Amino acid sequence: MIRARVMTSGIECVISLRSVTVDTRARSAAVRDSGSQAIPRLQDGPSPQHLLVTLLGDYWLRHDRHLSSAGLIDLLCEFGISRSSARAAMNRLLRRGVVEVRKAGRQTFYRLAAQAAERVSEGARRIAAFGLDPNWDGHWTVVAFSVPEDRRDSRHLLRSRLRWFGFAPLYDAVWVSASATAADAQAVLKELDIVTATVLRGTTDLTADRSPLAAWDLDALAEVYASFIEETRPLLQEALAGQVTPQHALIARTRLMDTYRRFPGIDPGLPSDHMPTGWPRDEARSLFTQAYNALGPLAETRVKQIMGAYDEDAAAQARFQSVD
Repeated sequence: MIRARVMTSGIECVISLRSVTVDTRARSAAVRDSGSQAIPRLQDGPSPQHLLVTLLGDYWLRHDRHLSSAGLIDLLCEFGISRSSARAAMNRLLRRGVVEVRKAGRQTFYRLAAQAAERVSEGARRIAAFGLDPNWDGHWTVVAFSVPEDRRDSRHLLRSRLRWFGFAPLYDAVWVSASATAADAQAVLKELDIVTATVLRGTTDLTADRSPLAAWDLDALAEVYASFIEETRPLLQEALAGQVTPQHALIARTRLMDTYRRFPGIDPGLPSDHMPTGWPRDEARSLFTQAYNALGPLAETRVKQIMGAYDEDAAAQARFQSVD
């Protein structure tokens, strides 16, 4: 039996959950589908839009200066992105309200919009805190929702936002998290104007046949951690030995972040003593932090070189963000 606190439509009460009947075929399909979406593939690179937001957040997050579009295009070209794709990415981000634009004659300048900058800051805080063993109180946050087919875009956004906060699908429309709060879940539901949902907080036995940990494919995740560790260790060694050029540092550091930033959304986030023996999260975090910070100065140098050809003041303001 699970003792749970329920919050729906602003009303709070405590209930006892004894049993739930579920179509196991649908459940199995949901677990397979969710697992294939959750596990990052290290060879995948970021999209031009995602990459541009990452670069703006990493080197100019604390400055509200508009940056030369020509300089930003050259930055994206460092990663093998064509100029036409770079321009298209900036236009799409502008239409989405992620960036703001300013024109001066024939020149165009961009900066992160305030809401996007706050989202980037939120992500940076989550990444910095991820892997530090929390003082877990044994409670899970559960979100059960039903979103009609005519709002499937909202349903997709809901799943994406829930995963961002560390939720995973125990069943298709029942998502669980040990790290997110009920307030986090309620904020997402409010943001997306979804009222056909219930948020619960409760405890359960992790040794049960179908505990909340079953929402994660831990074996597959452990393999991803192992691949990340295998690729990051030699990169750190090269950085510490001074064998990395500024150009390589910029590319490697950005891709390192793009891979690691997915782990907070696919790891249960439980303290290590609640995870399988030898869980590799601590080693992955240590290697990431060391390599990311070690590559920072050289990456910043390359950013300054590129942006300096168009705007020396903007280049001078570029500062890499470290992870403590």
